[in-house]
Amino acid sequence: MAALKLALAQLNPFVGDIAGNTQQAIDACHEAQQGLGADLIVFPEMFVCGYPPEDLLFHGGFQSRIESAVVELVGAVRDITVLIGVPEYDGDKIYNAAIVFRDGEIIAKYRKWLLPNYRVFDEKRYFQQGDTAKVVDIGGINIGLTVCEDIWQPEPAAAAKAAGADLIVAINGSPYQVGAQARREDVARARVHECGLPMVYVNMVGGQDELVFDGGSFVMDATGEITFRAPAFDPQLAVVAIEHDTVTKPIRSTVEALQATEASVYDALVTGTRDYVRKHGFSGVVLGLSGGIDSGLTVAIAVDALGADRVRAVMMPYRYTSDMSKHDAAAQADLLGVRYDVISIEPIVTAALGQLADVFSGYGEDTTEENVQSRARCMLLMALSNKTGDMLLTTGNKSEMAVGYATLYGDMAGGFAPIKDCSKSLVFALARYRNTVSAAIPERVITRPPSAELRPDQKDTDSLPPYDVLDPILAAFIEEDLSVQEIVARGFDFDTVVRVLTMVRRNEYKRRQAPPGIRISERAFGRDWRYPITSGYRFPPD
Repeated sequence: MAALKLALAQLNPFVGDIAGNTQQAIDACHEAQQGLGADLIVFPEMFVCGYPPEDLLFHGGFQSRIESAVVELVGAVRDITVLIGVPEYDGDKIYNAAIVFRDGEIIAKYRKWLLPNYRVFDEKRYFQQGDTAKVVDIGGINIGLTVCEDIWQPEPAAAAKAAGADLIVAINGSPYQVGAQARREDVARARVHECGLPMVYVNMVGGQDELVFDGGSFVMDATGEITFRAPAFDPQLAVVAIEHDTVTKPIRSTVEALQATEASVYDALVTGTRDYVRKHGFSGVVLGLSGGIDSGLTVAIAVDALGADRVRAVMMPYRYTSDMSKHDAAAQADLLGVRYDVISIEPIVTAALGQLADVFSGYGEDTTEENVQSRARCMLLMALSNKTGDMLLTTGNKSEMAVGYATLYGDMAGGFAPIKDCSKSLVFALARYRNTVSAAIPERVITRPPSAELRPDQKDTDSLPPYDVLDPILAAFIEEDLSVQEIVARGFDFDTVVRVLTMVRRNEYKRRQAPPGIRISERAFGRDWRYPITSGYRFPPD
C-alpha cells in the first residue's frame, strides 16, 4: 500500500515580492520536510509572484526575476517533492502554471486550462490557455494537477482521471466573499462525485488591495466528505495522510468548523486592513472618530488588525456635533486604548465661509456649507497623516458610496476604506457581532439613529430611504443586475426604486475617486464594477 504525507502550505504571498515569496517557500519546504516529515508540499496558485500580479506580468524585469526565482527555488530544496504555482513564460506567451520538482529537477509542468474572465478576474488579458492534463506519480500515488478555475467545470478533472489520476490536487488563489467557502466545497464535491476521486484543495491567505484570501484549504474523500479543513484567514502548514491501495483514501484529521457570516466578514476586514497597512509599510493609521456607527466599527477593525498603539482617532467637533457624539467617541477611544485627539473645526469653517461670503451672495444655504465642514475635517486628517506617516482610513460604507451620500475630498478622502463594501445594515450587524467577542463599541453608538451631524437635528433618513429599504434595493441592482421592474416585483415602491437607482447612476464620478476597500460581497465597487461615468442610460428610460 502506498502512503503519502502531504503538507498544505496555506500561506500569505506578497504580490511582486518575488524574492520574499521564494524565501517563504524555501522556509516552508524545510519545515515541512524536517519538522513535519512530509513527502509532498503543495503551495497556492501563482505563489512565487503573488496573486493577482496584474500588469506586472508584462514587465521584462518581472519575467527575469521569476525565472531566476524558479532556478533558486528548485536548487534550494531537497528530500521533498514540491508543487507550486508560478507564471510560465514561453516566448511571447504567459501561462498560469504549476510546476512539480524534487532534488533539483523539475519533473512536471501543468498549464491552467480554464481562465476566469468575470467579476474580479481578467486572466485572459494575461495568460494563454492550457489544454493538456498532467498526472505525476508521487510516492506511488498518481496526482492529477489542476489550478483554481479548472475545478469549476468538469473537463480538466475528468481529463486527469482519464490520464490515470488517483487524486486531484487543486492549487488556488480564490478570494473571499460571503459564502465562498461553502460554494468552493460544493464545486469540489461535484467534481469528486463525477470522477470518483478524492481532492486536495489548497488556498492562500492574506490581503491584496481590494481582495482578501481566506484560506479554508481542505481535503475531500471520494464520497464528498471533508476529512480536513484548515482555519480561515490563518497562515499555516498542515500535514494530512493519504493512503492508496485499490482506492485512494485521505485519513481524517482536523476539520475546522465553517464560520458564521458576521464572523467571517469581520475577519476578512481585519485581514485586509492589516495586510494593506503592513505591505505598504505604514507606521499606523489615523481616522476620524465621530461617535457614529461607521467610524465606531472602523476603529475596532483597525485595533484588531494593528493593535491599539498603531491607531490614532480624532474627534473634530463643530456646532452641530452633539454632546452624545462627543461622549461616545471619547468612551470608545478609552475602551479600545487608542490615542484620542479633539480638534475643533469651528475656526476653519468660519474662516472658509467668511472668505466665500461675497461670491456666495444671493445664494441660499444648502449642502455646500455641509461639505465645507467635511472638507475641513479631511484637511486636518490628511495633515496628521502627512506629518506622522500614518495612513488615513476612510470610514464610509457601501450604502453611502452607492448613492453619493458622502463628500468628495471630504469624508471620502483617505488611503484605504475597510468597510467600503459593507452595506449600512451589515455595518450594524458587524458592530453587534464585534461586541460579542469583547466590548468595543458603545451600545448607544449602535442603537441611535444614524446622522452625519452637518446641520441641526439631521438624520440619514432626511436624505435617504430607511436602510432596511435602501440596502435590499441596492443589493438587487449592484449584485444581481436586476431591472427596475424586477426590483419593484420584490415589493418595493416604483418611485423609490427609480430614485435610488438614479442616485447610483449620478454618483459614479465620486466612486471612481474613492480609495480602495475590501471586497466581501458578490460585487463590490472597484475592479468588478465598471459602469461608465458619462452615460445617457436612465431608470426608467426618458
